[in-house]
Amino acid sequence: MWWFQEGLCALPAALVVWTSASFIFPFIIAVLLKHVDPLVPYISDTGTVTPEKCLFGIMLNLSSLLGVATMYVRYKQVEALNTEESNVIRWNKAGLGLGLISCFGLLVVANFQKTDMIHMHILGAVLTFGIGGLYILLQTIISYKMQTPVHGKRIFWIRLLLVIWCFVSMLLMFVTSLILHFIFKGPAMAKKLHWDPHENGYTSHVISTVSEWSLAFSFVSFFLTYIRDFKNIKLRVLTILNHDHLERPLHNAANEERTPLLAGAL
Repeated sequence: MWWFQEGLCALPAALVVWTSASFIFPFIIAVLLKHVDPLVPYISDTGTVTPEKCLFGIMLNLSSLLGVATMYVRYKQVEALNTEESNVIRWNKAGLGLGLISCFGLLVVANFQKTDMIHMHILGAVLTFGIGGLYILLQTIISYKMQTPVHGKRIFWIRLLLVIWCFVSMLLMFVTSLILHFIFKGPAMAKKLHWDPHENGYTSHVISTVSEWSLAFSFVSFFLTYIRDFKNIKLRVLTILNHDHLERPLHNAANEERTPLLAGAL
């Protein structure tokens, strides 16, 4: 059996590989067509011009769905492993909510291009990485609470380092973006795809773009830590027939299906 056939570990692996490809392939196309500068453009800049913006949108839409599936499986796994720890149960539910908001933000980023609707695009980015950062922080706290009875300490420290990497990148990007905002007022900044190394604000631009790529890959890399955990979980679909004929009315309400569509089994 191959490693990706064990449990559901293929799910976070697919999320990381597909999302990384969603950033890299549009970047390659945009550079080859000279739509952006090859020296570290903003990720959003590589998804603003046809044809790369079409690929950018389609791939990130699928990434959002993979993210929802991965976060739901993580939620069910933590739920099954912590039936009595009230704090972990609350944090797990909050984590699922934050994760779903982050995935919705990714949909907004994918479908509202930076040069067309900058405010919606920024909102999507804040939801994706801001709320997403809170999600991985909460998952790291859950890992800390679970490290003795459920898994070793190493996975907690790995996740903590990824969280620190993510938040440092976020802070650098925020500061340099503010500097650029004061230099380029109005919509000029949003529509600027080419930069001259000698112009004012170029250094801040490079730091900001490097920080954005660093933020994106630190956030995505966090889900690599789920691969080992997901080897030990499977989800099964429960199908319960209330009647043996699909057109006959249901007479016994007690037989109504009330169980979740997906049930976790460790």
